[in-house]
Amino acid sequence: MEPDVLANGNTTPAAAPQSSIRQNDHLTESLKLEDQLMRVPFEHLKKSMRASSRMVEKEMNAVVTGVAEAVERDMSKEEAVQHLTSLVSRLQGLKRKLDESNKSEQLKVQKCRVRLDHLSMLQTENQHEWNSTRVKRILVDYMLRLSYYDTAMKLAESCNIQDLVDIDVFMDAKKVVESLQNGDCAPALAWCAENKYKLKKSKSKFEFQLRKQEFIELVRVDQSMDAIAYARKHLAQWGKTYLKDLQQAMATLAFKSNTDCATYKILFDAKQWDDLVQLFKQEFCKLYGMTLQPLLNIYLQAGLTALKTPFCYEENCTKEDPLSQADFRNLASSLPFSKHIHSKLVCYISKELMDEHNPPLVLPNGYVYSTKALEEMAKRNNGKVTCPRTGLVCNLTDLQKAFIS
Repeated sequence: MEPDVLANGNTTPAAAPQSSIRQNDHLTESLKLEDQLMRVPFEHLKKSMRASSRMVEKEMNAVVTGVAEAVERDMSKEEAVQHLTSLVSRLQGLKRKLDESNKSEQLKVQKCRVRLDHLSMLQTENQHEWNSTRVKRILVDYMLRLSYYDTAMKLAESCNIQDLVDIDVFMDAKKVVESLQNGDCAPALAWCAENKYKLKKSKSKFEFQLRKQEFIELVRVDQSMDAIAYARKHLAQWGKTYLKDLQQAMATLAFKSNTDCATYKILFDAKQWDDLVQLFKQEFCKLYGMTLQPLLNIYLQAGLTALKTPFCYEENCTKEDPLSQADFRNLASSLPFSKHIHSKLVCYISKELMDEHNPPLVLPNGYVYSTKALEEMAKRNNGKVTCPRTGLVCNLTDLQKAFIS
């Protein structure tokens, strides 16, 4: 029998059942791939708690300052009552904001709990259900990253996986993306202010690029004096870090927007806004611990790499091999070859390796088992063998030998 018979779906032996140790290893490896699932809601919760903490600190400082001011000033009784009433109103407003923040944080905690319960399913026998849910999560993630928000929400709702995907986080990002696409930096700068500590820690260039773009837009409409004032206020502080970029931007005051000099003409190109959108998406993913590429791309690349071997590009490559198709070959063109060129065949019955010393035998129904296992079965059943999968009974002499190349 030709070697390519082994590539047929009916003749490939099933993988041996995993031992408890291997199963634990599988669970560990699966959990490593789910870092984003838990990290995103956790980072979102941390961000909300930091915002609440800053709000409390700001309001309490204002109230304490107000009380100290009331003590120092010589107020009449009416003025003192009015002043203290305003401070009480401020504290009541703080309480309302904290109540709203608490409700929001409780929802985020609930989302973390749901995701932990989802991961616990890995330890049960509901692997098929868990894998099905994972595929849906990956598809929603892909749609959100490509800005197909409505489709992503409909899929999440229809599959009841709203707590397992990050629609709320991406909807926050949507506002920034749309504003940048419309040539407005204000929401993006507000986002930078909200996440100033983390962006500074990661040495992000995003805020500088936004400030530079606003400067360029002032130069574009010939508001040179306003551009200079803006540069002094918002760009001068970046001089030590991005001196070369800053000098290039400042030179546009002399070259103007209609320049033919490529070095400065590119700064006025509309593509700069697209670059800002892409830079924001990168910083957004870093902030929440997301992968820079969609999960669908990562899993697809991993799968194609596992399948890709030099044999896939030979003329006699079997049609059952996905990489025999031109579209899959194009997707895998930049990916490395699989580390293992040849597969190992393990007998479904004996769990032993099938090789030249224990070659595979093919039953009339197309299933493959090891010679040793089938001969032992035939000895116990007067030369008859039974397929453990389909129940087919046949003579040992009816089997054909398969050769491993």
